[in-house]
Amino acid sequence: MEYITDKIIFPNKILLDSIVIPIYETYKFSKITKKINQISNNYILNILKENNIQGKINQSIILYNIPNVLCKKILIIGCGIQNKLNRNKNKLIVCNTINILKKSSFKEINWYLTDLKINNLDLYWNIRDTIDIIEHNIYKYNRFKKNKTYFKTKIKFIITNTNDNIYHTAIKHSKAINLGIKKAKDLANLPPNICTPKYLSKKAKKLTTKYKNISVKIINIKNIKKIGMNAYLAVSKGSKNKPFISIIKYQNNNKSQPIVLLGKGITFDSGGLSLKPSTNMGEMKYDMCGAAAVYGTIHTIAELKLPINIIAILAGCENMPDSNAYRPGDIIKTLSGITVEITNTDAEGRLILCDILTYIEKYNPKYVIDIATLTGACVIALGNNISGLMANNKILSNKIIKASLETDDRVWELPIDDISYFNQLKSNFADLINSSSGIAGAITAACFLSKFTKKYNWAHIDIAGTAWYYINNKAIASGRPINMLSQFLINQTQI
Repeated sequence: MEYITDKIIFPNKILLDSIVIPIYETYKFSKITKKINQISNNYILNILKENNIQGKINQSIILYNIPNVLCKKILIIGCGIQNKLNRNKNKLIVCNTINILKKSSFKEINWYLTDLKINNLDLYWNIRDTIDIIEHNIYKYNRFKKNKTYFKTKIKFIITNTNDNIYHTAIKHSKAINLGIKKAKDLANLPPNICTPKYLSKKAKKLTTKYKNISVKIINIKNIKKIGMNAYLAVSKGSKNKPFISIIKYQNNNKSQPIVLLGKGITFDSGGLSLKPSTNMGEMKYDMCGAAAVYGTIHTIAELKLPINIIAILAGCENMPDSNAYRPGDIIKTLSGITVEITNTDAEGRLILCDILTYIEKYNPKYVIDIATLTGACVIALGNNISGLMANNKILSNKIIKASLETDDRVWELPIDDISYFNQLKSNFADLINSSSGIAGAITAACFLSKFTKKYNWAHIDIAGTAWYYINNKAIASGRPINMLSQFLINQTQI
């Protein structure tokens, strides 16, 4: 999609292809709608009344050849009660507009809907939200389809005040963030016979050809063994596709401590010997959405050239059953020296993460954030719209919550400071078990990880419920929580 800005003074002298303008309930007009209606000698108001288009949300009409107005088409969108617009209602308005544009032949649309006054939302966030909603609405994954379709309408945000910089900054941020989201979606939607751990490592390596301040190191199975990541290795033993860890370094600030982003990249999770049910097992290609989110976020910060240092890690692995697979009852010594008794091979994510959480101590990080489709328990607790957040540092968790509220890419913090949660991880034979009885499963999984994060400020984001959604009962990647992560990083740089 192309997003640009323009200024138009009515009555205009150049023929426009189309414009979209708002109308509020009971025929109340915005400034621009009132102006165009006056130029048309009340033609617009009369047509609206004839068709009973009062301005309710989901009402709309397309007008052609409007008297005295040099414009081929005017799309009028109902926006509801003028003083009661909120973020959710604005989402309905933008989605309704885009759905109409997709069905009609609009080459270019001059967009006046950012003039809407939305409660608790300024112009910058109105523009950010608008682009986010549009990009989410028009996304298609066409790679394996014979007939490919694309949305090609050019959108011009019309500046009606002196806040040019706000428009340009919001568009710049949104374009970079949505590029990252699209990169993550495209990666996550790949089938698991293509998107293997090795494929993830190749995608990481290609970043160095596009961005000059990115370097990439790949750790293969030989070096994983040499380092002593036995928990990571155990998960990979049942698969013919060997594990690869991709360490992506983005350096654009010589003085700052790095922020580490760690993404769980299980490119297919069968559950191992603790085999998952066959129903919807195909969705387990999305068990690498944490790694996809980190991969997308790196694109965003590199596009924005944020003055920050980031170490992004894609933890690529597969969890499959065969005669070499690790078993319930096995005891594994992790890189930290902590021993873990395996009670469930389908609780594999925390095993690959725990070794890397120990490994990254060497970077002396300011913050560490891991992103993982870790537990079905998080879906039960929070559903499909809010990600779980658990952290060992309140300042860090508050910053993440702030970014999540700003972007409407929401998280909810769960506690990990009660001894009863840790008691569920006790083993008769080792230091820990890898999976508890199922009570408070999202929390106990984070408690397990917290055992390996004592030396730095850490947060865990469980995206098991938010990493994908459904269209026509079919799963598709969401690209979350890239919007929130990107805003968190933007806030760190204060640009």
